[in-house]
Amino acid sequence: MTGPLASLRILDFTALVPGPFATMLLADLGADVVRVESPTRPDLVRYQPPLRDGLGSWYATLNRSKRSLGLDLKQAGAAAVVRRLVARYDILVEQNRPGVMERLGLGYETLRAANPRLIYCALTGYGQDGPYRDRAGHDLNYVALSGIAAHSGRADGSPPPLGVPLADLAAANAAVIAILAAVVHRRQTGEGQFLDVSMFDTALAWNALAIADALAGVPPAPESGLLNGGSAYDAYATADGRYLAVGALEPKFWRAFCAVIERPDLANAPPVLAQRAPQAIKEAVAAAIAARPLADWVTRFAAVDACVEPVLAPDEVVEHPQAVARGALVLVPNPAGEPQPQVAHPVRFSATPPVYRHVGPPLGAHTRAVLGEAGFGEAELRELQEQGVIYQAGEEDAG
Repeated sequence: MTGPLASLRILDFTALVPGPFATMLLADLGADVVRVESPTRPDLVRYQPPLRDGLGSWYATLNRSKRSLGLDLKQAGAAAVVRRLVARYDILVEQNRPGVMERLGLGYETLRAANPRLIYCALTGYGQDGPYRDRAGHDLNYVALSGIAAHSGRADGSPPPLGVPLADLAAANAAVIAILAAVVHRRQTGEGQFLDVSMFDTALAWNALAIADALAGVPPAPESGLLNGGSAYDAYATADGRYLAVGALEPKFWRAFCAVIERPDLANAPPVLAQRAPQAIKEAVAAAIAARPLADWVTRFAAVDACVEPVLAPDEVVEHPQAVARGALVLVPNPAGEPQPQVAHPVRFSATPPVYRHVGPPLGAHTRAVLGEAGFGEAELRELQEQGVIYQAGEEDAG
């Protein structure tokens, strides 16, 4: 293993997006992440279209550089396998509802007895306590309950379902911060700890600015604030049905913007940064932008510092000169075919660049290797496989 986190060994019991995104970021930086997945209840993302070489595109990205251990936690003997692994893999990330791991014999207190230095990160929808601790949820629910949805979208329409799972990814980033902070604490004190990371809590924290307004007596509504369409800061339709994102908040940017759209009469309008833009101003801007196609506006604003950019589709983003220059796409080795292009780790390191070892692996591809490193002998592995406790990809007698 190479990378700044090469000393970290992580057992990943998560699925779908939040946990796998968190451990992907850690794996990019060298952490040895072992994905623990049941052969009888595999991660749904593994088979979610579109597929490439039989593997879902999300799974191939979210689980790159990780190793796969096929282990059925509901089988007798599975908990004993994990307890032996915990002595070697001193960080565990799980994404079950509160109490599930305890019922499987894999709760924090139990595993802590096997390794007092264990950092145990539990990712849940609503946290380990409170009236919603056992409630099911998805990203849309956390965004709704956190107040984000209520002040997003248009005043005359319903809150939009976001194209990005905001709460999931926010919680993933919070989990990474928490894990690394716990690693620092452990190096200073020798003790591990339990990390309670909630998608609802994280979405709530990301909505802190709107909540600050509400606590000050001015709860935001759709198209009422600086950033949600209440000012000229908005996306406007072009002549060809595309959209131009106008972020010209400060007076100098607003004046430059008005010059390009040939409406200098709007340049001295009430400061966009200071108060809600009168509807007449927004209508004038919308009419001006609707007169030309997007490509024309891109050309006109190319050399103008006005905080104006086109709204790009995902397939256009990867070809944008800035994305290309920043190396936004990397080619990740794929044993089943040609290397796969994927979005790179978001941080550029001058001394310890991310390493991309392979795309998300087949379920159980590394079972024998992982357990062998932990001291399991061939006879033990054969017995566990015959009992249906473990699964090794590619072996006909695996079950």
